[in-house]
Amino acid sequence: MAQSLAKEFTKGLWTELPPFRLVLGLCPVLAVTKSVENGIGMGVATTFVLVCSNLLVSLLRNIIPAKVRIACFIVIIATFVTIVELLMQAYAYPLFLKLGIFIPLIVVNCIVLGRSEAFASKNGPIMSVADGLGIGIGFTLSLGALGAVREFLGNGTLTIWEGLPVFSMGPDFLPFRFMLEAPGAFVGLGLMLFLMNLIPQK
Repeated sequence: MAQSLAKEFTKGLWTELPPFRLVLGLCPVLAVTKSVENGIGMGVATTFVLVCSNLLVSLLRNIIPAKVRIACFIVIIATFVTIVELLMQAYAYPLFLKLGIFIPLIVVNCIVLGRSEAFASKNGPIMSVADGLGIGIGFTLSLGALGAVREFLGNGTLTIWEGLPVFSMGPDFLPFRFMLEAPGAFVGLGLMLFLMNLIPQK
């Protein structure tokens, strides 16, 4: 049991890393990763929705009729997205404003719906939580890494939380502003995909 749990958890950290191995959820990956803070914030919000929806879908998998399962999954996911949205408005409002429309759009994130359909609807609650947590953490790390690359090259800084700079190149640094624009997101993602594919999955 412990071995199976570890396998389901760790697959999301490398072999099934959402943006780089499964190439899923690219809309938020490209849109919100102008900074580490945005990337990690979006990743944590998605992880919460992923874990909670996986758990509830797994618990209800024998009750939900097969013909309406996708609609039911979307309602479950939308419920947890609403909870996340309200929590962020209450406790992390500046971050909520930065992420904007991409918080409600977690409802249609193919990673969340895909895990509900492909895994949670066929497995028990504990395994489903492990799967959701692993995939969510992998997604968060991916967004944080891309956000770090873009923020460092485009701004010359690394800021984990607003007002808490970890690193700064100083006033003489000439930022590569291209990396903070939409084309820079594609370039950054492409370079990271290239590097990931150089490393064997084993």
